[in-house]
Amino acid sequence: MFRAVGVVEEEELITTYRQLGSRLEGHPTPVLPWVDVATGSLGQGLPVAVGVCLAGRYLDKLPYHVWVLCGDSETAEGSIWEALDKASYYKLGNLTALIDINRLGQRGPTELEWDLERYAARVKAFGARPSVVLARTIKAKGVPELEDKNGWHGKALPPEMAERAIAALGGPSDLQVTTTRPGPGMPAITADPTARLTLPTYALGDEVATRAAFGAAVTALAARPEVVVVDGEVGNSTHAEDFAAVCPERYFEMFIAEQQLVATAVGLAVRGYVPFAVTFAVFFSRAYDFIRMAGISEVNIRLVGSHAGVEIGADGPSQMALEDLAALRAVHGSVVLYPADASATAQLVTTMADTTGIVYLRTTRGAYPVIYPPEEAFPIGGSKVHRAGPDDQVALIGAGVTLHECLAAADELATSGISVRVIDAYSIKPIDRDTLIAACQVTGSRLVVVEDHYPEGGLGSAVLEALAGASVPSLQVAHLAVQGLPTSGTAAQLLDAAGISTRHIVAAARRLAVS
Repeated sequence: MFRAVGVVEEEELITTYRQLGSRLEGHPTPVLPWVDVATGSLGQGLPVAVGVCLAGRYLDKLPYHVWVLCGDSETAEGSIWEALDKASYYKLGNLTALIDINRLGQRGPTELEWDLERYAARVKAFGARPSVVLARTIKAKGVPELEDKNGWHGKALPPEMAERAIAALGGPSDLQVTTTRPGPGMPAITADPTARLTLPTYALGDEVATRAAFGAAVTALAARPEVVVVDGEVGNSTHAEDFAAVCPERYFEMFIAEQQLVATAVGLAVRGYVPFAVTFAVFFSRAYDFIRMAGISEVNIRLVGSHAGVEIGADGPSQMALEDLAALRAVHGSVVLYPADASATAQLVTTMADTTGIVYLRTTRGAYPVIYPPEEAFPIGGSKVHRAGPDDQVALIGAGVTLHECLAAADELATSGISVRVIDAYSIKPIDRDTLIAACQVTGSRLVVVEDHYPEGGLGSAVLEALAGASVPSLQVAHLAVQGLPTSGTAAQLLDAAGISTRHIVAAARRLAVS
């Protein structure tokens, strides 16, 4: 099709398809014209289209129509039905799904084969407001020796068979397709990234949960007409609903459908909006493939996960995000942020709005003291250093809740004559390598890294990776992280049981200081 409309020349198609360096990859990516998001992971096209259609109907207020070609195999993905459900809920008559029902999947027949009545019953059960076209097709139609034959999925034909197939289809063609392009239209919303913001401010010592600070900050961002919030039915806990109170027309509820939550953000980003997708941190794991594909698409979305780590307390391990830092660090082009107080959160939320890529903010359930003044700057890739001196024996490195434990540990260590500096690694990816190197040069590379996360892939990994190959003394690192499976309890009990509370930090620092 790209060749037929003149975007790709015949020579490029024949000689470079799927070759190293070609823009004609195995599955389309945005390196091609008109491709907004990468494809290839099934069940994502229709959910992303829902986000695009939401923008068209409720924000742009333009009459464009979105057509989505789906394969029958991908209807086994729950995300397809999440999309149809939300398309029905939001009455998206500007969406048409065309499902190619050719009976054969990658390894054999699909679940429903050609049973169009059952397909139709499922579509109707989800109350589809958009049009859904169920197309009964035959795989390889027009080539008798291949029609409806299993075993040819994704395979090139042998040369002689290919010649026969081309002949059966009418021979080589130089078909050219011309069509009228749709008018660009003028969206009802014009972005204003320079709009004046009045961020919330907090007094030093006030106890404020960073999730609450996020809600206040994103509400302030409502002054920018391109900012949109998408909720996963936990807005009363994440404080996303604070935005809805002042700007309901740019607040979209996806209910407990995390795949559709992220896909909606991607679709809104395609239309030029600045979406914040918000849920409990642990539930982004349900949508990880959508986040991964958003990284391949290089779209700009903001993810905010609250209630992270054992700090959440009594809800128990099913609600504790202990893998999220590792997962989000691994995504192409991602930024991972974990503020320790309300002032840092307010500044970082504002910065997120204008940061490219997949930007993840981890927020905390409990209220902790404000330690930074409102005017403090928090650039991406930075850190904050507390109590630094030329005679420091150890550096304590924390982020979020563990920073407060590190500060308490520093106070206790000072009473016994052990001088330590504390590093607030609020930017976990990218991490502040220069500050880490400087700490190593003063302390003899004696580091205590403390994180409310499993030991694999989180803050500790980020620190060690940053120091790999650096010209510093031999590392002496105590890595305190959550070991084993947590249980319910109070935040203080669980932090202590996990070995990441103040007393464990003090003990680790003392061992290093005398080594």
